Amino acid sequence: MAINIHASCVCLNNKGILILGESGLGKSDLSLRLIMERGAKLVADDRVDLENINGQIMASAPKILQGLLEVRGLGIIHQPFIKDVPINLIVRLVNHYKDVERLPDPVFYEIEGARINQISLYSFEPSAVLKVVAALTLL
Repeated sequence: MAINIHASCVCLNNKGILILGESGLGKSDLSLRLIMERGAKLVADDRVDLENINGQIMASAPKILQGLLEVRGLGIIHQPFIKDVPINLIVRLVNHYKDVERLPDPVFYEIEGARINQISLYSFEPSAVLKVVAALTLL
């Protein structure tokens, strides 16, 4: 059975990235930058359905939100989207860059019985997109 959470999700190089954080921390903004700067594909924005399928967490958008991305200052824009993707990385957004440990120990996010690598990130840092790309290569 799927659960629905407040998050955004994109797919980059066939790897799903689930972006978590409080409202206003830049989930949609980071998604947009990954799409525009790195060629990621939108999976879901604002609400994400998650389901454990044979030990792999799959993410998808609720039908009413498929292909929609909220861009502050522009409104809702339409984007090509992927219907579902396995989650490979969790990006947990923080309030300030000083909230990110310089040399963190590995952290895992547990959901529906699965463990997924997690990083913390300040989404408005100029290097935020590059850090997500680097984290994917380290998986």
